Amino acid sequence: MITIVKEPALNLPVGERGGPAQPLISARGLLKHFPVKASGFLKPKKVVRAVDGVDFDILKGETLGVVGESGCGKSTTARLLMQLIVPDQGEILFDGERVGGALALGEYRRQVQMVFQDSYASLNPRLTIEESIAFAPRVHGVPAAKAIARAHDLLFRVGLEPSRFAGRYPHELSGGQRQRVNIARALALEPRLVILDEAVSALDKSVEAQVLNLLLDLKQDFGLTYLFISHDLNVVRFMCDRVMVMYLGKVAELGSREAIFDDTKHPYSSALLASMPKVNPSERTTAPPLFGDPPNPIDPPSGCRFHTRCSVAESVCSEKMPPLARISANQAAACLMSIPGSGHSRAPAPMEA
Repeated sequence: MITIVKEPALNLPVGERGGPAQPLISARGLLKHFPVKASGFLKPKKVVRAVDGVDFDILKGETLGVVGESGCGKSTTARLLMQLIVPDQGEILFDGERVGGALALGEYRRQVQMVFQDSYASLNPRLTIEESIAFAPRVHGVPAAKAIARAHDLLFRVGLEPSRFAGRYPHELSGGQRQRVNIARALALEPRLVILDEAVSALDKSVEAQVLNLLLDLKQDFGLTYLFISHDLNVVRFMCDRVMVMYLGKVAELGSREAIFDDTKHPYSSALLASMPKVNPSERTTAPPLFGDPPNPIDPPSGCRFHTRCSVAESVCSEKMPPLARISANQAAACLMSIPGSGHSRAPAPMEA
C-alpha cells in the first residue's frame, strides 16, 4: 500500500529522543520565497519559490546526497539547514529538539558546520591557516593555546603538515589544499553534521578523489553525518547512502542509493541518470534525455512542476500536484504514475478496502 510521506519519514522508526532510531536532523515543511520587484504599479509582488515545502530526514551516521539542476533549491536548502537564512515557514528538528526553541541557535551551529564550494572565498585572506581554523573554537570559549593545538591536529588529520602550512595564508595554497583547510575548519568545533555544498566540484579529478577519500575517512574517525550536495552523480553514487532529487524547489524523489540508481520511479530522476557520462561506447546515446529549460520559479506550472518537460505527462499532471508518496520501505517519489488511482493511465489500480 502506498501512503503519503509524513512524519516520521522514510524508514525511520521512532525511538526515544537521542537514541539510535532518532533522525539526527529533520526538516518539516521548509519554505523560502525571495521577493522580487513588482512588474508594475499596484501589481502584486512576485516571489522566487526557491524552496517550496520540503520534508526530509538525515539519519545518524549516514550521507544524504542532494542532486538536481542549477536553481532547483539545493544550496538554499543547505543554507536553511545551517540557519544562514531564515525560513518563511517550516521547522528544523535536531536530535528531536526544535532549532531556535528548545535548542538554542548558538548550540545548534556548534554541532552543524558547512563546507562551501569556493575554497578561496570561504577563507579570510588576512588570517593564517591556523588562525582560520582556531577562530571558531576561540569564539566558543576555547583557550587560545588549546585552539591552536586543535588546529594543528586537524591540519595533520587532513593531510597538511602543520609545520609547513599553519603559518601560510590562503593565497599561498592550491585549491585542493584550501579545501582541506575548510574541512579542517568545519571540524574544529567537533560537529555532528557537516553540510558539503559542492565541496569538490571546483577541484581537478585527481585532487577530487583524494578529498572524497579524506571525507570518508573523517566520517568514520569522527562519527560524522553528511549532507552532500553535488551535480556529479558518479560522486554521489560513490559517497552517499541515500539520495534526494530536487526539482524547482520540491523533492521529486527520495530513497536509498540502490533504489535511485537502479530502480528510479520518477521521470526527472531517469533523465538525470541518462545524462551521466558513459565509459562503454555501446551505452552512449545521442538522444538528449531532457528537453527545454526548467520553468521560471517565479511562476511555476500548475500541478506537477515537471509535466512541461516530461515525456509521459498526461492532462491530469497539469491539474494535480503529486505528493511525495512512499513506494517501498526505502523509496518515495512525487509522481502520479506511482500513486494508485491518481488518474494517470500508468498508475497502479487503487487498492480495495
